[in-house]
Amino acid sequence: MSRPVKKVPLHINSSQGRLLIKGGKCVNDDREFSADIYIEGGVIKELGQNLIIPGGTRVVDAKGKLVIPGGIDTHTHLQKPVEVTPVADDFYHGTKAAISGGTTMIMDLVMEKAGVSPLEAYDKCRELADAMVCCDYGLHMTISGWSEQVAQEMDLLVKEKGINSFEVFHAYKGVLMLDDSDVLKVFSKAKELGSLAMAHCENGEIIEQKADELFDLGITGPEGHALSRPEEVEGEATYRAIVLANQARCPLYVVHVMSKTAANVICEARRKGHVVFGEPTAASLGTDGTSYFHSCWKEAAAHVTSPPLRPDPSTPGCLMNLLANGDLQTTSSDNCTFTTTQKALGKDDFRKIPNGVNGVEDRMSVIWEKGVQSGKMDACRFVAVTSSTAAKIFNIYPKKGHIGVGSDADLVVWDPEATRTISAKTHNHACDFNIFEGMEVHGVPVVVVSGGRVVKDEEGLHLTQGSGQFVPTPPNAPYVYGRVAARDQALAPQKVDREPYTGPVVELAVKVDNVKVTEAAPALSPDIVHRAPTRSGGRNMQESSFALSGEQIDDSKPRNQSRVTNPPGGKSHGLW
Repeated sequence: MSRPVKKVPLHINSSQGRLLIKGGKCVNDDREFSADIYIEGGVIKELGQNLIIPGGTRVVDAKGKLVIPGGIDTHTHLQKPVEVTPVADDFYHGTKAAISGGTTMIMDLVMEKAGVSPLEAYDKCRELADAMVCCDYGLHMTISGWSEQVAQEMDLLVKEKGINSFEVFHAYKGVLMLDDSDVLKVFSKAKELGSLAMAHCENGEIIEQKADELFDLGITGPEGHALSRPEEVEGEATYRAIVLANQARCPLYVVHVMSKTAANVICEARRKGHVVFGEPTAASLGTDGTSYFHSCWKEAAAHVTSPPLRPDPSTPGCLMNLLANGDLQTTSSDNCTFTTTQKALGKDDFRKIPNGVNGVEDRMSVIWEKGVQSGKMDACRFVAVTSSTAAKIFNIYPKKGHIGVGSDADLVVWDPEATRTISAKTHNHACDFNIFEGMEVHGVPVVVVSGGRVVKDEEGLHLTQGSGQFVPTPPNAPYVYGRVAARDQALAPQKVDREPYTGPVVELAVKVDNVKVTEAAPALSPDIVHRAPTRSGGRNMQESSFALSGEQIDDSKPRNQSRVTNPPGGKSHGLW
């Protein structure tokens, strides 16, 4: 597929890269304030009223509108080499869609199968992204196998390559899934490096078994995907990941929270003091999983993603409530798109349908519609869950996610009253289906500024392929690790000082090769049917000692000659 490059005319961004956003209400995660914003060289130089600015500065009129930090999408898949077919939205189409929706930075997941060097996978991803992105980007690293080499490369990725987050999978058995012992090692190493552990939470063992059972029952359509991944399977893996992270004393970030069960597990852990963050997606906040049971195969297959959307229609509202009130912290799109013809690889077997849905373009508007327009959150909380909190967690705040002097000029002029109808006919994705089809949303980005350049305005998109920059994410984010040191000290195991024990110690019987030595069994009589001796070499008590000759198996042993006059149970005669 061709990737057209649209050069930006110099007059659009001014010859000196100077820009003034005037008359808008600025919104940060902590406050709203009226101010003009002067931008030069890609950063915010001045904030205030009646600014004195150089000639030749382009002015953007934001009167009556909000000015917010550009969105940060914390989880995308714009390359996914573990799939049998490439994703439809690559780094060009994905970042183009992101900018159109008001997102000015994406964080993509570097993925490779077990056995591939993480450094090799990182270099390959950087080469692809640097040539294609239209906005800034960061990276997470998948760890799909464990070895001493992987541990060493994690060191290099953190210290030299700008990676501070490592994701493990509890699902995709045989491809990406790690067992619990390796997950614990990854989490422990992440903690040592001051980085953040991330987890895809589903029980891969259960999924594999249930998927095969359903297919054997003749269930081959997309409904099998949802049925093989019930909600409790996500909840169990979420609980397990939190336990493993807590034992490693490592902060945990749970990606794509799709169910009430998983969300409640995260909330309960946070109430207990665990350092854990939850990330619902645009899909889990904006729609549900009833489409898996749609009579149209295309409609049902288009919604296949993992973990699946939940058929319970109350799930999106519940997740939005938790997000609005701070129980969940960030939002992503988990954008991983495929065309209908690609999804059709699983037309006869739901296990072969490529997993993924769209969302990077519509995330901001869907959250505004379902969160702010519905009265569940205010504009400041909207900024927090779409941008600022992500910047804090991944240690790029206030460079990103903030309107302030010195911050990057990644800004959106947001019209809260404008509406649009989401449709595959008008979206900027490379796929041919949109899971939010027909949804009318309030909240529209009318002007988008990325790196100090106007990349969207009333005339449309003004994109330059490869213009985005890689943003390193340093370790030891204060927002994540600020209380970890004190927590470690408070929870450190304490030795009990006591007087040594000086009393006697029992002597253990000597054993030979852990087998108890027993008396040799008597010679076997040919007249008696014998069972094999027990595993320890003794007589099998289930065998009979009866022989027609009257011979007994223990005839060779001496008999007790004393007469018993009062057998057990009492005399057999006498008065009672």
